[in-house]
Amino acid sequence: MTTTTHSLASGAGWHVTDVICTAGAGRPFEEAHQDFCVAAVTSGTFRYRAQQGTAMLAPGALLLGNPGTCYECGHEHGGGDRCLSFHFRPSYMERIAAGVPGARKLAFEAARLPPLPVLAPLLAEAETAREMADIDAFEELSLRMAGAAVATASGATHVRRAPRRRDQKRVAEAVRRIELDADGPISLSALADETATSPYHFLRIFRQVAGMTPYQFLLKTRLHRAAVRLRMSDDTVSAIAFGAGFSDLSTFNRRFRRIMGQTPSQYRSRRGA
Repeated sequence: MTTTTHSLASGAGWHVTDVICTAGAGRPFEEAHQDFCVAAVTSGTFRYRAQQGTAMLAPGALLLGNPGTCYECGHEHGGGDRCLSFHFRPSYMERIAAGVPGARKLAFEAARLPPLPVLAPLLAEAETAREMADIDAFEELSLRMAGAAVATASGATHVRRAPRRRDQKRVAEAVRRIELDADGPISLSALADETATSPYHFLRIFRQVAGMTPYQFLLKTRLHRAAVRLRMSDDTVSAIAFGAGFSDLSTFNRRFRRIMGQTPSQYRSRRGA
C-alpha cells in the first residue's frame, strides 16, 4: 500500500482527509472522484491528469476534481507527496458556489490552481490545523477552501460592499450566542441556521462585520476567559481549560502559548508582578 488516508474531520456534506503517498516513479494510479475535491498539496510533487487537463502539482497548489470523473496521479521526478484533501457533496458545493459573487458555473474547468499568493494564508491555516490536530477548525476551513477555489478558478471578483443592517443584526446575535455558550460546543452550521443563512454566506458576513471568523472569535473568547481565571483563581490549569470549553489540555496549552506568548503556568506566575 503506497497511499494512506487519515480522516481529520467531517460534517453534513463535507469531509477532510490527510493523504500521504509514498509511491515512486512508475505507473500512475487511476481513481475516480466521488464528490468535488479541493486538495492542497503540502509537500512533494506529482502529475495529475483529469478530464479538465494535465498539470504538475507542487506545494501550495490546489488539485481540483469534479464528481463522477476519473483521474490519474503519478510521480515522474521523485516519489512521495502529501495533501490535505477537502471533499464536498454536489448539493453542499452548490450552496457555496451560489454565495460566491460572480461565480459562473459549479464544475471546475481547470485541473489545478497554482501556488497563488492570495491562497497562501488560507493554506497555512489549514496545514497548521492539521499539525495541531485542531479538528474544530476544519468546518470553517472547508467552507473557506471551497469558496476560495470556486472564486479563484472562475475568475470571480468580489466587490466589497458595506454590510447591510440585517447582516449586522445577524452577526450581533451570533456574537451574543458565542459569548453566552463559549464553554460548550458551537458549530458554524448551527450559528448559520439560527440566523437563517447558509453557512458560507454567514461566514462571509461574520468576517466582514466582526473582522474575524466565528471560530477565531470563539477561541479569542475562550482564551480571554481562561487568562482571567488564571489570574483570579487558584484552580488547576486543566480545570480552567476544560471550564473554558477546550476538550484537550495540550491543545489549550499550545493555543494559549501561541496567543499570549507564554505557557498558562508562566502567565499565572506573573499575576503578582
